Amino acid sequence: MKNIKFNYLRASLLFALMLIINTGCERDLSDEATDATFSKTAEIFTDTPIAMGTDFYFPYGGSKPNAWSIDNQVKYKGTASMRFDVPNANDPEGNYAGAIFRVDGAGRNLTDYDALTFWIKASQGVVISELGFGEDFNTYSGNKYIATLNNTSVGTNWQKVIIPIPDASKLLQERGMFRYAAGTQGTGGMGYTFWIDELKFEKLGNIKFLDAKILNGQNIIVDGVLNSTHIINQLSITSNLANGQNISVNVAPSYFTFFRSDSNLPIANQVVKDFAINELGQLYTEVVGLTGSSVITAKLGNTLALGSLKINAVGSFVNAPTPTTNPANVISIYSDTYNTISGFNPGTFAGPNTGNISTQTIGGNQHIKYQSIDYIGMGWAGTVNVSSKTMIHLHVKLIGASSSNLKVELIDFGPDGIDNGFGAGGGTAGGNNISSQLVQDQWVSINIPLNQFTLSTGGGGAGNPNKNNLGYVVFVSSNGASFLVDNIYFY
Repeated sequence: MKNIKFNYLRASLLFALMLIINTGCERDLSDEATDATFSKTAEIFTDTPIAMGTDFYFPYGGSKPNAWSIDNQVKYKGTASMRFDVPNANDPEGNYAGAIFRVDGAGRNLTDYDALTFWIKASQGVVISELGFGEDFNTYSGNKYIATLNNTSVGTNWQKVIIPIPDASKLLQERGMFRYAAGTQGTGGMGYTFWIDELKFEKLGNIKFLDAKILNGQNIIVDGVLNSTHIINQLSITSNLANGQNISVNVAPSYFTFFRSDSNLPIANQVVKDFAINELGQLYTEVVGLTGSSVITAKLGNTLALGSLKINAVGSFVNAPTPTTNPANVISIYSDTYNTISGFNPGTFAGPNTGNISTQTIGGNQHIKYQSIDYIGMGWAGTVNVSSKTMIHLHVKLIGASSSNLKVELIDFGPDGIDNGFGAGGGTAGGNNISSQLVQDQWVSINIPLNQFTLSTGGGGAGNPNKNNLGYVVFVSSNGASFLVDNIYFY
């Protein structure tokens, strides 16, 4: 997913609200005393938007604004359907299609339903990245109850999609009726069309809840330095549908109640702070102790979620040095010091290493942690022209074995600006081995001349890449290096 996820996050940055959560993420029912007055309308779109008001379609930043329309020719039932035209990856109006559908006013009471359902088909076989509900771009509600079905396979015949509601009792006043994000990663950058009809909430009564997970169900143990933040993510529920299919839905943290084992200790002895939600809608905690440990768990309703996070406090941490290069001479990929490119993704492609990538914020400064990686590719929205620069800078701190091997690669997409390999599109790539410069447990300032990326790459690059349409900075290790990275920029 090269652009979709982080375009969505960029939109969330504009609208989400920092919410402080004490022992959990429960909605205060005393604030919802009038919930009975909210509409229980189930339908969102049949032949037309149902009771949606005048302002209901809100595209994400970077998406094509007119991708959605009503189609009076193609329909599953009735006289019309919703049509979504996903643009080509190089469309100047937007390189993907994504938006929310929102009701006006106070919202709807959805507590009588157990699923969002609709019928869908496409002009060709495709995979739709995100389909769901619960996002309203409202700074007061904070998009608290997002639920998303990822990577839905869609064919050319109508098929019914069922997205189970994680906990309908939470949805007393919901405005976010539907959300979607679709790109061209699986179609070589070429656009396509898909249609949705009979979009509504239903009480099916035959959905069997199987489990809830945090951290993808894993029991994780990490060391936490003073003032470091730790995100509790990969939250999901799994349900069994009437057709026998098990389906997993990614859900927002506000559906859960979170607990930490040190909450009953005196404040001076506590290891972590109470939970909060950041601007990306992620639940996190911050280490406030120098010693001790805290175990974080969660429940969905009365069900204990699979997965836990144990944080062992291990003292203080030293951030990477603050860069001093003149900002006027810098094109920044990742740094708190400079204005950086948009849509940055620390693991645009990572293969089996996806779960080994995290960001850490300590003392107000963020860095990236890569643990036991084979390869990862940093990406961003579009490409960047660094042909006017002569050097790349990065701070790297080796946290694994002192003999770790690490190579940095640059990949240029070529004149068409699309990641389509090193064939007709004109893509080029080259690498530079930085292993000899690394020092275990110490930040090292690395500066590499751009004309020294002469090594061939595992993906087929021959060395000496172009610099006009740079799309990735890649790290490759032959022996599973673990390291921290900060302040990546060209100058």
